[in-house]
Amino acid sequence: MRAAEKLIAEKGLGQVSIREILDEAGQNNTSALQYHFGNLQGLIAAILEERAEETRMKRAELMEALLSGKDEPDLRALCELMLRPAFELARAHTGYRRYIKAFSHQLTLIEDSAAEKAFSGGGGGESGVELGRLLRQALPHLDRKTFRQRMDFSVRLCASAMSAQARAKNAFRGRQSDDFVENLVDAVVGLLTGPVKTRERYRDNNNKRNVNR
Repeated sequence: MRAAEKLIAEKGLGQVSIREILDEAGQNNTSALQYHFGNLQGLIAAILEERAEETRMKRAELMEALLSGKDEPDLRALCELMLRPAFELARAHTGYRRYIKAFSHQLTLIEDSAAEKAFSGGGGGESGVELGRLLRQALPHLDRKTFRQRMDFSVRLCASAMSAQARAKNAFRGRQSDDFVENLVDAVVGLLTGPVKTRERYRDNNNKRNVNR
């Protein structure tokens, strides 16, 4: 699993063969991967589940600390919980950094709701579900459909930004990495709190601009 993460982080998922993974792992038994995981897809699924569990545990830890305070957490603190768990794990562990490089961008390509994947079911666990609930509560100006869409945009933005950041020098250390987190959180807050314009209001504004011209 670690060998696969390393190679995929370096070359990309479509450029890595089972033979290369076995060689990197120092595994002489060519049927070892099939025995443990079935096939390459099974190996990838095992990696994703292991890292998802790490992320869920870190999110639960950070959420517990946040909710233990006297004051109700504000929207910015909740938005930070969307990326802080993965960021802290990447800062602490080389293996998790490789995982971010190898797979983070995959969330931006998902055909279904990226927010559903990140916050509910197996992807988010209890802490993910709770985070989604708290975010919904903090954004009463958004109707259900708009909230879901903006959360989807936010999750894809975080995944794409983390994937790009992981390729930077000293990606998770130093002042520039702290600035990265602060700026990304600001971007997510702005995305979620922006005013909702109906199509009618949008057309009215366009008509006014056209008249002024």
